[in-house]
Amino acid sequence: MEDAYARSVVEVLDFFGVDPTKGLTDSQVARHVRIYGKNVLPQEKRTAFWKLVLKQFDDLLVKILIAAAVISFFLALINGETGLTAFLEPSVILLILAANAAVGVITETNAEKALEELRAYQADIATVLRNGCFSILPAAELVPGDIVEVNVGCKIPADMRMIEMLSNQLRVDQAILTGESCSVEKELDSTIATNAVYQDKTNILFSGTVVVAGRARAVVVGVGANTAMGSIRDSMLQTEDEVTPLKKKLDEFGTFLAKVIAGICVLVWIVNIGHFRDPSHGGFLRGAIHYFKIAVALAVAAIPEGLPAVVTTCLALGTKRMARLNAIVRSLPSVETLGCTTVICSDKTGTLTTNMMSVAKICVVHSVQQGPIIAEYGVTGTTYAPEGIVFDSSGIQLEFPAQLPCLLHIARCSALCNESVLQYNPDKGNYEKIGEATEVALRVLAEKVGLPGFDSMPSALNMLSKHERASYCNHHWEIEFKKVSILEFSRDRKMMSVLCSHKQMCVMFSKGAPESVLSRCTNILCNDNGFIVPMTANIRAELESRFNSLAGKEALRCLALALKQMPINRQTLSYDDEKDLTFIGLVGMLDPPREEVKNAMLSCMTAGIRVIVVTGDNKSTAESICHKIGAFDHLVDFVGRSYTASEFEELPAMQQTVALQHMALFTRVEPSHKRMLVEALQNQNEVVAMTGDGVNDAPALKKADIGIAMGSGTAVAKSASDMVLADDNFATIVAAVAEGRAIYNNTKQFIRYMISSNIGEVVCIFVAAVLGIPDTLAPVQLLWVNLVTDGLPATAIGFNKQDSDVMKAKPRKVSEAVVTGWLFFRYLVIGAYVGVATVAGFIWWYVYSNEGPKLPYSELMNFDSCSTRETTHPCSIFEDRHPSTVSMTVLVVVEMFNALNNLSENQSLLVIPPWSNLWLVASIILTMFLHILILYVPPLSVLFSVTPLSWADWTAVFYLSFPVIIIDEVLKFFSRKSSGMRFKFWFRRHDILPKKEFHEK
Repeated sequence: MEDAYARSVVEVLDFFGVDPTKGLTDSQVARHVRIYGKNVLPQEKRTAFWKLVLKQFDDLLVKILIAAAVISFFLALINGETGLTAFLEPSVILLILAANAAVGVITETNAEKALEELRAYQADIATVLRNGCFSILPAAELVPGDIVEVNVGCKIPADMRMIEMLSNQLRVDQAILTGESCSVEKELDSTIATNAVYQDKTNILFSGTVVVAGRARAVVVGVGANTAMGSIRDSMLQTEDEVTPLKKKLDEFGTFLAKVIAGICVLVWIVNIGHFRDPSHGGFLRGAIHYFKIAVALAVAAIPEGLPAVVTTCLALGTKRMARLNAIVRSLPSVETLGCTTVICSDKTGTLTTNMMSVAKICVVHSVQQGPIIAEYGVTGTTYAPEGIVFDSSGIQLEFPAQLPCLLHIARCSALCNESVLQYNPDKGNYEKIGEATEVALRVLAEKVGLPGFDSMPSALNMLSKHERASYCNHHWEIEFKKVSILEFSRDRKMMSVLCSHKQMCVMFSKGAPESVLSRCTNILCNDNGFIVPMTANIRAELESRFNSLAGKEALRCLALALKQMPINRQTLSYDDEKDLTFIGLVGMLDPPREEVKNAMLSCMTAGIRVIVVTGDNKSTAESICHKIGAFDHLVDFVGRSYTASEFEELPAMQQTVALQHMALFTRVEPSHKRMLVEALQNQNEVVAMTGDGVNDAPALKKADIGIAMGSGTAVAKSASDMVLADDNFATIVAAVAEGRAIYNNTKQFIRYMISSNIGEVVCIFVAAVLGIPDTLAPVQLLWVNLVTDGLPATAIGFNKQDSDVMKAKPRKVSEAVVTGWLFFRYLVIGAYVGVATVAGFIWWYVYSNEGPKLPYSELMNFDSCSTRETTHPCSIFEDRHPSTVSMTVLVVVEMFNALNNLSENQSLLVIPPWSNLWLVASIILTMFLHILILYVPPLSVLFSVTPLSWADWTAVFYLSFPVIIIDEVLKFFSRKSSGMRFKFWFRRHDILPKKEFHEK
């Protein structure tokens, strides 16, 4: 029944055919189970494991690598090759791909836990009226039409419509659903609001929320998936994971690279068609297969196999650094996504605020001798910890607040007219509440005011253990004043009173809504001398004015406190006693903003990131909190920047688009509105981060580009998020964004390093094939270079230091290519040199080395016809391992020098020296050690077809490798100059990669 909130109690009961005094019969229950189903969230369909595995291989580069591995495997079989070397290359490639697939499957499996943990918010049992008898049944057995009784501490088992109030009031904490900072009073009357949101449905008890005061009966109107919790589940199921900016750019680069590789492979094969019939191959078909193997080797060389592993490693290193900042990353790609975040949609309650109601203002009558003088006091502290000071209107701290008559009686009234509990939780290391947030705030105030009569009291209190300190002053007043009788809060009176006995006298303390308490006061307590004087019209008008200011302009939740001397030995209270009261004071409380939030939000603005505050609270309260935060001081007012969910939905489409561009505050929202906001912003090509801590935030957290949950939040919110803030600190997001930007910059550097290195390998194979000389590198040698010598320095580049101005730049555009046109040209130049130097090393050994055969160059080019003609050298010289060892060593060393080039994109090595990244230096040393190991340790040298090099060989290697530093320094010099100085080749178009919108429309 979707409109139960708009129907009367009789209409709802008639709809389900239920008698409120007897409940459903067994036959009705059976029929309703068939119609409406059981009260459980249905199991969602899981993706089959084999589908998850196959999904990890749905990538063009991965498919090319698999094809290359399979072809290599079959070519080895066709050629009759045996042993480890024959199948090493395809085996290693497949192992790498399997490892990456395993990581992907684990990540996707974890994502489904959010839906499972949503079930934890379903109640286990319920007190149900059936067949005229109450019984306790499993909540899963509830059906629409069941009459359920709820009381304090009860978790609501299903969506229910109130039908009978069994106490003066019923209050429910529904913060996990709506994000409201205070508990909500429920009523029996139907709701007449149009387009009613959860907050408007004051006669509905929502599944998963908790009763904090009162007792009532209600009829079940929604079970399982047809509840508020069920709609959250459906919203989460409908949310598909967005592709991160880096993943999208890498995919685009992979597509681009695949096309280039395919073209070059075909070109190499076609160029060598004339060599297919060379006698050395033993026939045309074998010649074709030989050059096909070269084309496959070229494809393996061009694809950076280590790139996925290096990207993952770099992101993992970033997550470690972020963990030290209290940002726990659940999804690796989200680390990089932070770097291009343009909008943060921040939940207000519990994120920007502490979600701990605190007294911020106290208002008392100081004296009335020369007209009413109202005194205001401020109270510090934003949590339930009994730590804070009381200061006067001039900002001077009160050393002993309890020595002032009004503050003393406010502390007494706060402690005694109170049903809540404040306690210290040693496991969590914080103070916790049981009961109403407003009442706990009064308990904390009593602790901050302290006790009278002891000059050393404030310091003495600090010597107590945290467990004793939690309610020390409250316990003192409860011992001094024994509670005799209580008049509970009721909606018509809007106040509560408690009768206490103290040393042969009785005192009644009252608290409630200011308008109700003030109307019952005939006297006031003066703060300067403790005298009780009559309440005059002027004093009443002044107090009402001050109350309107606190409740209106400052949006504080106000309570008035009063007392009354009662006859001795009085044992009971009646409503008639609540008159002729003596006014003590007003207290104004709020859910206070976190102290560090202001600077964090200002840092976001500097970094070009817009913050939109999203909350279930009403508009005026939220605007007041935003002003208190101080981050919106640049706004004259919130006109055109603050909208309720209903106001926004009523706007025409064009006006909604404009509103989104200026929005700073979004109020009175429910879960579907948060998700709608994220989608609308994404449709404007914004990269959206969403923060939150409640169950109500889960769908939006999942939909956002990066969902950020609070550490103290619900398990559902954490599971749906990409990142968890362990300290619940909004300021941590700023540090995480800076880290995300630095990680992206370093990621670009090592991607460029690997691209230039792989271009070098392609050029090497291509040039060798065009020149008609023997293969310069064996496939197993190429694989070694790709996986080991490329991988270690590339990972170390991830440790490049963060730029000092990283948070002063605007967020990068998601359409920005990883490699722009000019950079691609730069790395083509570097790659071309790497390839040419590698081939030059090979030719040098044959033609010029004193240890080589010193062949004429023409002999080297015609090596394949050696067996068919007379030569001055044996044909076995072309099977010597020396030349390929020199080539491989040149390739390794030149790539080590190239790694140093990537310490910075444009800065010279003279400005950023190698020792600025000691991890890179260490990786170069380790790489060279591993390379020397395979050269000089016999089993390894046989496996990789290499041989030890002489000093003369190493000298030639150095001379061929070092120029890459000089070439890149020249290119960096041109990069640092103005655009007019740059080469204006056809590469000058902005991106060499195709541009696509980040979000699907």
